[in-house]
Amino acid sequence: MKVIVVLAFSIISVFLNAKTVVHVGNLFDVKSGNLLPEMSVFVENEFITEVVEGYVPPDPEDIYIDLTGYYAFPGLIDMHVHLTSQSSNRAYLENFTLNAADYAIRATKNAEKTLLAGFTTVRNLGDFDSITISLRNAINDKITRGPRIYSSGKTIATTGGHADPTNSLNLKLTSDPGPAEGIINNADDAYKAVRHRYKEDADLIKITATGGVLSNAKDGQSPQMTIKEIEAIVDAAKDYGFKVAAHAHGTEGIKRAVLAGVDSIEHGTLMDREGASLMRDNGTYYVATLLAGKWVADKALIEDYYPPFVEKKALEIGPRLQATFSMAYQSGVKIAFGTDSGVSPHGENAKEFKLMVDAGMSPKDAILSATLFAADLLGEKENLGSIEPGKYADIVAVSSDPLEDIKVLETIDFVMKGGEVIKQP
Repeated sequence: MKVIVVLAFSIISVFLNAKTVVHVGNLFDVKSGNLLPEMSVFVENEFITEVVEGYVPPDPEDIYIDLTGYYAFPGLIDMHVHLTSQSSNRAYLENFTLNAADYAIRATKNAEKTLLAGFTTVRNLGDFDSITISLRNAINDKITRGPRIYSSGKTIATTGGHADPTNSLNLKLTSDPGPAEGIINNADDAYKAVRHRYKEDADLIKITATGGVLSNAKDGQSPQMTIKEIEAIVDAAKDYGFKVAAHAHGTEGIKRAVLAGVDSIEHGTLMDREGASLMRDNGTYYVATLLAGKWVADKALIEDYYPPFVEKKALEIGPRLQATFSMAYQSGVKIAFGTDSGVSPHGENAKEFKLMVDAGMSPKDAILSATLFAADLLGEKENLGSIEPGKYADIVAVSSDPLEDIKVLETIDFVMKGGEVIKQP
């Protein structure tokens, strides 16, 4: 099977306002969860203008894309990535040897890998030196290629918390960062930290409500913010139109974050049934990052891959994610797709789907978590998450039915982002 893109009229199409016509063998409808056979999708500029049954013949001046032998889906959305990061046994040393420019170059390459894997939109949860904010702007200005990026800017944490960049440093190298650097210790600090994220042009807020696995600190699960501090962050975020994503592993931190009104819990490893019920009742999304849990648990078995603190936490926490995910799914918690890529390799994001299905999620719901539900959590349902008129023309396609074998999504054959063909067989 081949995808045929006719570009003979691409130059004069600017003047004739030619459209792109895509014939799709099977199109995934997010509203019904069904595959619709023999559909035509019309694209003009960046947007879908029509979706109709049957193969409508293109006009002579149109660009034609033949996906009649393929299964097409909305562009996939990963709600938790770290484009500046890449897993390595040198990663902790590189904090001292690399500069912001080094990380920016890596992020640019990682963004391209992510897009080619079929993820046309990502949420980057954690930044420094505004790297992913600048990368977002460069992609939007078509200076470089990558997914649409929604960046949280610098993560907000408490002193010594999971996102405190001075953790475990030599005392001569450490400092006492404050709200401008994302470190808070009271409600007033929280307001100032959120306002600094607005100042640096972030798209949302990320907090670390508990300890974490990969920070070089002893505790990966205890709460690290009071409920008053989280409430202050949420209140300030609402003033600026920000959603709040909360990294949280331990049960108490999860509950505090949900009660304070965050929009999503990231990881949620030790969530209990009470926490799951709170999330369901409050409409809080769960972004589980199963791939990261598996990755760190596997790498922790390799001697000296992680520092001792991290190795211990990875072995304790990583293997528990899948069972928690299964419980949350069965409890009716809303789930959006996220991988924590950067902990695991970029471009392998779709491996998360198989882990979700193995934990009991249906393939249909797994795909919806990376399309319709992810767009809802982003606050972008009007623009993303489905192949419908008025939405961005973000379309990916594979050669066989992922509702039968979800692993097919690990090999994306066709990628269109905003009407531009990025990848074809």
